Amino acid sequence: MPAQGAGASEGAQGLFHWRGDALVVGGGGIGQALLQALAQRAPALRLWATSRRPWPAGRVVPPERVLGLDLTDDSSLEACARRLQEEDVQLRLVINTAGLLHDGDLQPEKRLQQLQRSSLERLFSVNAYGPALLARSLEPLLPRQEPVHFASLSARVGSIGDNQLGGWYGYRAAKAAQNQLLRCLALEWERRLPLACVSLLHPGTTATALSEPFRRSVPAEQLFKPERAANQLLDVIAAQGPAHSGRFLAWDGTTIPW
Repeated sequence: MPAQGAGASEGAQGLFHWRGDALVVGGGGIGQALLQALAQRAPALRLWATSRRPWPAGRVVPPERVLGLDLTDDSSLEACARRLQEEDVQLRLVINTAGLLHDGDLQPEKRLQQLQRSSLERLFSVNAYGPALLARSLEPLLPRQEPVHFASLSARVGSIGDNQLGGWYGYRAAKAAQNQLLRCLALEWERRLPLACVSLLHPGTTATALSEPFRRSVPAEQLFKPERAANQLLDVIAAQGPAHSGRFLAWDGTTIPW
């Protein structure tokens, strides 16, 4: 049964008319495109962003609303939450786009003998632990009497039931672990924050730095520009409400098996 209470009448489709604050975590291609799309589609939301890189002038979020954040560092998470509290932020929407697939010597494994403990720890720290600890840090900033949405990018390759190829041990496992952690979060918030919705989202193969080394065989019609991916993700988010919390969804709104 959908949650009732003050603000519930806004409904999921009211996302683009919500007032309050929105935070996009991650300054990569999808994160930047989401900020642009939100500025156009949800003008009543005050936008905040996080980035580990210098923030160029002229972007839709001014530099004073861009926070440094390292999802693998508890002190960084705490500092980010404190800064938002100081600004009296009430987060209606949080979208985590941060993820790690490759970085220098860290590459997706093709066979068992390529597994390394250090690589697994890095992949899990960003892709699994990071989103759950982000939710823990930001929970005090979520209003109790209005609808809230917490979304995090997952990946179809994190589906255990859909895995027909193997390989990519660490990334697959870390995304599957994120799915479980945030599924637990959705069930807890169903009791404690009944107007909240948690979504795990697969954006499709998108032309960003994360996918660049692996997309040569992707048909052109299946490779999304960040702007298209961002708007598709927002369409999916807008269609979800508290009764849908804890779902693992593709860019077109279809359910992905766990």
